[in-house]
Amino acid sequence: MRMVRLKVTQVRSVIGRKQNQRDTLRTLGLKRINDVVLKEDRPEIRGMITTVTHLVKVEEVE
Repeated sequence: MRMVRLKVTQVRSVIGRKQNQRDTLRTLGLKRINDVVLKEDRPEIRGMITTVTHLVKVEEVE
């Protein structure tokens, strides 16, 4: 069974965003625009991405 990973890239700034969105990006490991992290495709990670979907770009990688 192959593990699908998510490549999450921050594409928009957190300036003027709600605190929970700022906290979610920080929890994902994103600090600035164009930061990229690889995360396992798990429900908790998907939920965090849903919270900040307008600030990030998500791609599936193997």
